[in-house]
Amino acid sequence: MLAPEIETLAWEEQLAVDDASHRAQLAYVFARSPFYRAKLVAAGCATAADAGGLADLAGLPLTEKRELRETVTPENPFGAHLCAAPEEIVRIHSTSGTTGTPSYIPLTADDLENWVTGSARSYAASGLTAGERLVSTYDAGPFVAGAALAAFDRIGACHVPLGTGNTERLLTAIELLGPQAAVLTPSYAAYLIEAAADRGLDLAGSSVERVLVAGEPGGGEPAFRAMLEGGFGARVTEAMGIGDIGPSLWGECEEQDGMHLGARGFVHAELIDPDTGGARALADGASGELVLSHLRHRAAPLLRFRTHDHVEVKTSPCACGRTGPRIRCVGRTDDMLIVRGVNVFPSAVREVVSGFVPEVSGHIVVRPRAPGVKQEPPLPVRVELARGRAADDSLADAIRERLRGVLVVSTRVELVPWGALQRSEYKSKLVER
Repeated sequence: MLAPEIETLAWEEQLAVDDASHRAQLAYVFARSPFYRAKLVAAGCATAADAGGLADLAGLPLTEKRELRETVTPENPFGAHLCAAPEEIVRIHSTSGTTGTPSYIPLTADDLENWVTGSARSYAASGLTAGERLVSTYDAGPFVAGAALAAFDRIGACHVPLGTGNTERLLTAIELLGPQAAVLTPSYAAYLIEAAADRGLDLAGSSVERVLVAGEPGGGEPAFRAMLEGGFGARVTEAMGIGDIGPSLWGECEEQDGMHLGARGFVHAELIDPDTGGARALADGASGELVLSHLRHRAAPLLRFRTHDHVEVKTSPCACGRTGPRIRCVGRTDDMLIVRGVNVFPSAVREVVSGFVPEVSGHIVVRPRAPGVKQEPPLPVRVELARGRAADDSLADAIRERLRGVLVVSTRVELVPWGALQRSEYKSKLVER
């Protein structure tokens, strides 16, 4: 634990500290951001003080990425929420643009320091310690994930950065350098297990003791996690960041019971109903869309930013001693399909199918037949068979029945040969339209 005096602080005390930071942040954006000044005035706040504190946050307007993009101009490529002067900006990252045009994210020196601090806490939660050797597969730029690389230096680890798309180099590094940890996306972790088998490398017998996955849902899904742990012979924990807010905001400890907020003090988390936008309590067992607000950000701070990540919350005490709510990401609300009134996340389909390993590879693709969110049953799902496994109607029937029992959705399961579904050295697409 990098900062026990912060990470074990009683959550009520943390909220009191965050309330003061939030009020100061509101005053800052009201004075410097035309975008947020207009939003707050439209919501009935003539001054920043009128917006109140954290207890009043649910009464303030939400922020959508679309709104930010609409304010981008050739003169201001960051958007009207920009608060910092050009000479204050020391770093510019961008999002991956998976949901549209990439967004440019400026940072001041203090912003960058807070990003690294929060990321270091998140990754240290996994058990990574000073002196351990790790291989990472995140590119240093332009994406936000690159900013997390400095977190490994902050922890004191011996870092071997390899970047994306260097599978042969990565496997060679694992063989020759003997790292204790590997950092990659869940999709790449699954691909690496197969690539090692094709090469005749015993990945499960390698030096890797812990696998840190991030970048997409999957690392917290029990069956999918078990598949990764079996392939690596290592403990798997996950971390999560939001490009517009910061890298590696959340990190799972060795208890593997949800991700702790490593960026506490820098970011405030809320839960809302994804359909109505209404607030939901961060209570044990609650679920909904994650909404985040900066507390001490200077360049382009965000207030009540809709992440469109659907999460489940745990508030029971964790044996690691860290306090505050923990989350597990179920999937993205903009990937969700509705089949006869039932919400279906593609990642949840993968989790159910992963329970049939080793008969299947664990790779799936959901193929909606109609445009949009609402679908008529049965929902088509392609499931890839394990290497050397022949198609079997009884297996398809068993998968279909398990999906019906767990997700309450009717599906049409198509078994496809090993290798038929695309692999990824970054993030997988689970929906194919």
